[in-house]
Amino acid sequence: MATMVTRASAPRWCRGAGPCGGQARAAALAAAATGALVAACSGPNAALWSPTPVMLAAAAPDSFVVEFVTSEGSFDVTMHREWSPLGVDRVYHLATSDFWAGARFYRVVPGFVAQWGFSGDPALDSIWDEHSIADEPSVASNVRGTVSFARAGPETRSFTLFVNLVDNQRLDDMMAGGVAGYPPIGRIDRGVEVVDGFYPGYTEDPPMQDSIAALGNEYMRRRYPQLDSIVGTRVIREWR
Repeated sequence: MATMVTRASAPRWCRGAGPCGGQARAAALAAAATGALVAACSGPNAALWSPTPVMLAAAAPDSFVVEFVTSEGSFDVTMHREWSPLGVDRVYHLATSDFWAGARFYRVVPGFVAQWGFSGDPALDSIWDEHSIADEPSVASNVRGTVSFARAGPETRSFTLFVNLVDNQRLDDMMAGGVAGYPPIGRIDRGVEVVDGFYPGYTEDPPMQDSIAALGNEYMRRRYPQLDSIVGTRVIREWR
């Protein structure tokens, strides 16, 4: 039987009233400042900037919930390792290391998908481009609210994900770049309406992925200032 483990660490983002109000808010800000100082003294996050083979091969929990805090609100995705073991392992590594903090939802197509992935730092993205994962078959279906990796050909899944805004079962076995299907890795179980609200106004002049890769968020802020973005991610529940 799977055992649920709840992450006890305090959230890094305060939203509205409740435990982040008053003295608790001040304490949270002080703790955040202390954490930032420690991080600055200890150098870059090795899990992101210097991933070892052991780190990359580590298995994620059987399932877990990732909270994505965004400029539009927050949503939770339950990841299922049995759907795509390699894909879910990668998401666990990146989400627990906050890789996507600052990432823009650069492709929002109403009636289709909302896509993100690039961290906004070209140097960091180039590291993870070198650590793509092998392809896997589709186990679940690309129905509304599911999350899948985007890709550009064989073994190119790395850090770019999309949410299905509608039922897109045709993606389950669609041939593209010589590979069949886009296997889902998880599904939104809270806040799908947040994703529905992401800014879609650049569909006629979308960001160029080559430019994102080369220039990062400097390019996005200058050319596409209204894009929604990720504030941070954290794993809030695990089942092992």
